[in-house]
Amino acid sequence: MITLLALACSWGTQYVSHAQTVKTPHPPLNQQVEEVASLLEGKMRTVIPAKGNLPTTSVIMITCRVRLQNPQKPDSIYLYQEQALEEDLRKPYRQRLLELSADAATQSIRSLAFKPNNLVAWVNFCDKPLASRTISDIDLQTQVCSLFLRRYRDGYIGVTPPTGCPTNVRGAVRSTNRVILQKNKMQTWDRGYDANGKQVWGAREESYQFERISN
Repeated sequence: MITLLALACSWGTQYVSHAQTVKTPHPPLNQQVEEVASLLEGKMRTVIPAKGNLPTTSVIMITCRVRLQNPQKPDSIYLYQEQALEEDLRKPYRQRLLELSADAATQSIRSLAFKPNNLVAWVNFCDKPLASRTISDIDLQTQVCSLFLRRYRDGYIGVTPPTGCPTNVRGAVRSTNRVILQKNKMQTWDRGYDANGKQVWGAREESYQFERISN
């Protein structure tokens, strides 16, 4: 079982210091699940850092709530999320279904990602009204990765497992991510590594920085 202490060590001094300064009691985990969902929902755009090696083309991330038919975990929240270049929103390069749930063992929020079948059919899925955004267990068959988020101050810090997650994107065989999620903004360190452990894509010195542009 992954411990939050071990995860915190991997974030570095900056992130550990945030967690150590928290003095106020955290809300119950089921309330934190709702908080994470609310922070993710909506439309965000990348902010290009003044210094860094990230692409200059803006990326749009759109996340919306979906309804699972006959849910077996009534306390979980389900989201659909896609990312695309702003110049071509009809061709997202990443599409995921997310299940947010409380993880009592680590006192964190687990974001479990799934890859939907027939990706073309999901494009711009968030444009539909909530009543039409219904998914089934069949859509949650291909598990991709987990991210564990822990509350700090006014936001959440999350990491993937230390070994990363399997992938086959652009020459990478595994990926890792670190996330700082706050109201109206998010930072991510999304990275892909080849079979030799060499980073082949993703954030380096600078994080990917997103700012909310609409709810």
